[in-house]
Amino acid sequence: MIARTRLNEAARNKTEFIHFEDRASDHPFVEKVWRCRSDRADTFLSVAANNFEMALTRLAGKTVVTLRGPETMATTMDCPAEGEWIAIRFKVGTFMSRFLPGTLRDHRDVTLPPATGHSFWLNCSVFEYPDFDNAETFVERLVKSGVLAHDPIVEDTLQRRPGKLSLRSVQRHFLQSTGVTYARFRQIERARYATNLLREGVSILDVVHRVGYFDQAHLTRSLGRFIGETPNKIIQGHNQLSFLYKTSSAAEAIVLPEVTLSE
Repeated sequence: MIARTRLNEAARNKTEFIHFEDRASDHPFVEKVWRCRSDRADTFLSVAANNFEMALTRLAGKTVVTLRGPETMATTMDCPAEGEWIAIRFKVGTFMSRFLPGTLRDHRDVTLPPATGHSFWLNCSVFEYPDFDNAETFVERLVKSGVLAHDPIVEDTLQRRPGKLSLRSVQRHFLQSTGVTYARFRQIERARYATNLLREGVSILDVVHRVGYFDQAHLTRSLGRFIGETPNKIIQGHNQLSFLYKTSSAAEAIVLPEVTLSE
């Protein structure tokens, strides 16, 4: 098992042409800060993801800032050569009222207009480009200026804390603030969690049991839709995937079989 896992990791390392680095954040609105660079032009699988994020792209001497919404299915994308990206991935439920996550969903990205060579326009204000190390300072300025907000009802839903709102009101809050329904959110988180387990060497049948799929066919359908590959292809690691990080213990609990909201 260990030898096979190492062989798969070696194959994955040869396949990867986009190299990711990420770090945790102590800001209450930020899930991760990540950056990457590309060695060559090629295609990759952009896997389903629930988070709203802001990405800074440096390519061919130009810098742009883009707002990205959740992705509800896997998509094959082109990646240019020698590009560099820095991104702030916000916690689920964090949003900009002018650019709600649902309006950005599934690659309906918005590129913000540049102001100078080091800044851009957002909500009639000029902001300097963030970097990998000062992301929290940048986000705090967005919060204080009223550009960025967080819906506490989403957090209560994820933590399964009972509230006073009706089920329909909670569903409406969740969809508006995240861009996806709670049911779709769980499906995507479960597929991402299963993918990480497979990449770590956990067997397919063990993943089915641990993540709560009905059977191997159910797992295969889910991964095909949200990751773009079969379980065996994920294990072999022959295709470059987009940013995929190990799920926290709190998020792992979300993907387990208990369901509190329906679509």
